[in-house]
Amino acid sequence: MDTLMRITDYSTSSSGIRFTIDQRWRASVDFVTLSMAHVRIFDMDGPQLDRTWSISLGPDITPQTGFGPNNLLDHSPAPAWEGNSRDVDPVEDLRVKTTVAANADEMASHPEFSGVYADEPAGSPDPDEQSFIVGDDSLRVLIRDCPLRMTWQRWADGWVTVSEDRPTGAYEIGTRSGRVAHHRVRNSDDRYYGLGEKSGNLERTGRIFDMRCLDALGYDAASTDPLYKHVPFLMVRTANGAFGIFYDNLSASRFNLGAEVDNYHRPFASWHADHGDIDYWVMTADHVTDLTAQILRLTGDPAFLPRWALGYSGSTMHYTDAPDASHQLLTFIDLLREHAIPCDSFQLSSGYTTIGSRRYVFTWNHDKFPRPTETTQHFRDAGLHLAANIKPALLTTHPYYPNAAAAGIFVTNSRTGKPATSMFWGGHGSNVDFTNPRGVQWWKDNVRHQLLDVGIESTWNDNNEYELWSEDATCDGFGHPIELDRIRPIQALLMNRASFEAQHEAAPAERPFLISRSGPLGLQRYVQTWSGDNSTSWRTLKYNTRMGVGMSMSGLVNFGHDVGGFAGSARPSPELFARWVANGVMHPRFTIHSWHDDGSVNEPWMYPEITDIIREMIRLRYRLIPFLYTLSYLAAERREPIVNPVFSLDDTLLDESDDFLLGHDLLVASVVEEGQRTRTVALPEVAGGWFEFDTGIHHNLRTATLDAPLDRLPLLVRAGAGIPQCELPTPSEQITTTRTVENSPHRIVLYLPDGNGHSEGFFFDDDGHTDGYRQGHGYWLNWAADHTDTTVTVRTHIEGDYHPAWGTMDFALRPGDGRTVDVVAEPSRAN
Repeated sequence: MDTLMRITDYSTSSSGIRFTIDQRWRASVDFVTLSMAHVRIFDMDGPQLDRTWSISLGPDITPQTGFGPNNLLDHSPAPAWEGNSRDVDPVEDLRVKTTVAANADEMASHPEFSGVYADEPAGSPDPDEQSFIVGDDSLRVLIRDCPLRMTWQRWADGWVTVSEDRPTGAYEIGTRSGRVAHHRVRNSDDRYYGLGEKSGNLERTGRIFDMRCLDALGYDAASTDPLYKHVPFLMVRTANGAFGIFYDNLSASRFNLGAEVDNYHRPFASWHADHGDIDYWVMTADHVTDLTAQILRLTGDPAFLPRWALGYSGSTMHYTDAPDASHQLLTFIDLLREHAIPCDSFQLSSGYTTIGSRRYVFTWNHDKFPRPTETTQHFRDAGLHLAANIKPALLTTHPYYPNAAAAGIFVTNSRTGKPATSMFWGGHGSNVDFTNPRGVQWWKDNVRHQLLDVGIESTWNDNNEYELWSEDATCDGFGHPIELDRIRPIQALLMNRASFEAQHEAAPAERPFLISRSGPLGLQRYVQTWSGDNSTSWRTLKYNTRMGVGMSMSGLVNFGHDVGGFAGSARPSPELFARWVANGVMHPRFTIHSWHDDGSVNEPWMYPEITDIIREMIRLRYRLIPFLYTLSYLAAERREPIVNPVFSLDDTLLDESDDFLLGHDLLVASVVEEGQRTRTVALPEVAGGWFEFDTGIHHNLRTATLDAPLDRLPLLVRAGAGIPQCELPTPSEQITTTRTVENSPHRIVLYLPDGNGHSEGFFFDDDGHTDGYRQGHGYWLNWAADHTDTTVTVRTHIEGDYHPAWGTMDFALRPGDGRTVDVVAEPSRAN
């Protein structure tokens, strides 16, 4: 690959700078917000891909006092089906200034250029080297050539550097191979995070990661790479603040985060991509966890899913693969009643589509399901929702294949003009091309007629990694053909969009619920996701927890894991299953799912000796639905992740941890080691310390050792927080669902320190399934508590015209707090 060297021409604009490199490459740097900028480098003849499906830049969230119907986020629309222009205008009032130093003598007069690079190449600077300073009052870039490199600085009581390109060669382009690379200096105190769904530790420093979507059945959660998703977003904690870099490139790529060294360069980190252009976004913040809101602003706000998406979702391949699948599913409803297990939905695995041993999407095996609409009606009568598994490939033996091929809906082979084929589950097949309007419409029609019209409400978009590896595999590109290798992850994104639109068109008053395994950033606009086909082991439980926090930090905030492990030789032991359920009930998505070699099934009642424990853990989740739903609202409307690392509250806690935070108030200390009956927790340093959730015991030291018998999940609440909860009815044959929650008494339990103080909090509710809240049909409650040694006075402020069935919010104090509570309601809500 060739190293980009000399700037041969330039021009400035109101948002940045344009320049030519080596008389062959065009480049631009544009500032779009006060803390975000966009860099593009491509051939003089034009970019290889002039469209983006990833960028959906939204407005800033203005800090406000309280929450209410008048300060909802004005979400940006998703990119057009055919993609948007990669040229993005500023969305904030910027005053971009460019300073030019045309040669070494002029550069000497600008002290900003001195001392930036610690080890300039011998003989540097070149007498004809050019230098530019471009930026505004909060973010700027120093650009130099011979070779081309950039240094990013943020204002923090003076300019400080947060990212420095490798001075001995930062940008490389393969004129024959088409490969591209970007190299940055790696400082000894830099810590790397992000990249979405990656195995191993939350901190990525020192590893190499492939960004290539694969169906990684039974992966090792500590080491397997690559996995399912495409999230080329790197987050860096530096000595001078946080730096994020998002590569808007859809081809397979690789990140070297310190595993590679080279005698001719300083320590460096690199990004390589097989195809495409160098097109990246930079962003800065005070803390690395602040970058999550920025990547969500850039790539799209999370979908606000219906409340029932937070309930337990049952699933196993064994039911729908059984000869009497419909009976097995109805038995699941009976077992829920028998064991008093709360539940809201069931995920219908692909066995309902089998003909013989093969799976044919959008077909029904009527031997297993003689009357599908009757089966779905039984679930609706029980208060349960169904999501059906669908796959974007048709086997060549599929009964629809000849007509689908004739309709031209598939990714094609550019040499033959015929549908491209590859190995799929059960044989060779062809993939639907979602960059072809015919493919999109075909898909939407089948979702509607084969699923929604039968009573299925939601889609489970699976096996959408698009593992067609032929270089001849070509997409329609909405009339502008393009090789699949250059846009592979977009197929999964558009597949989900097609499913989303089909569901929305069929039920326009409802907020759609979808699930997807694969896709790029932007996926969060439509779906809930999960960490794929994990394996059954203590190791998976431990590292899935870390993988999930990494997904959340990277912008995939609505996620979960297959509880109990999907793949393996046998089901989990009773102890492992109990611990896994306790861990799973604290994630945004809670699903027990499996396909074990011995034919066993992960189910809440599979071990009678611990069924009571499993039931109480799931009931704990349902008690906390009001809390989780508020967090889901804040994710969608305030870009606040549901799950956070513990160092989001205390950046001294950077060592790897098995703990995580729900919001910033509830610390989850899962037990992930076999035989462990106590948990030692490193506590973030916060004013007032922490309280145990169920006992109210106070901890004000940096560590606490908590009792953790098999029937207890150690939870701690930040002092000053209030945790919204509901009071569930006594277990009975009536299945507890989120509808039960909607009709059960609510209360906010205050965990206030002793003595004098002041605390504030927020709670949200609405009908749980429509967008009516955006027209004010919601319930926004802001509370403030003033407390002394003897009394607590809570003042509430309510907005919105939704009147919940559970009535009036109650306030209670943590266990062991004997102070009296006085609630003063301000007459402020709209009626």
